[in-house]
Amino acid sequence: MSLYFTRDHEWIRVEGDTATVGISDHAQAALGDIVFAEVPEPGKTLAKGDEAAVVESVKAASDIYAPVGGEVVEGNAALGDDPALVNRDPEGEGWFFKLKLADPGEVDGMMDEAAYRDWCATL
Repeated sequence: MSLYFTRDHEWIRVEGDTATVGISDHAQAALGDIVFAEVPEPGKTLAKGDEAAVVESVKAASDIYAPVGGEVVEGNAALGDDPALVNRDPEGEGWFFKLKLADPGEVDGMMDEAAYRDWCATL
């Protein structure tokens, strides 16, 4: 299971035909203390680049975009009760949603973890 990243700081972990999506450690650090998270409902169909979720911090509100297209199969309900989970474990338990991939080829061209970390160092 590898993580792949977008230039908008979303990550994706693909397992079979399901992808888990969240925001990177870099993104959560830039946002500061997360105070609210809204995740998509199961059954919602997303195209690559669609607004999928919302995260609010003490600094700003930001949209989370779908890095790939597919049908949402689960939103992370734990974020409703504990949005700071995104700060504590952004690339693990702080995920936002899972979706069934419409086109697994959309993952091609995303940055792997090493390339993303190198890219973030230039920001």
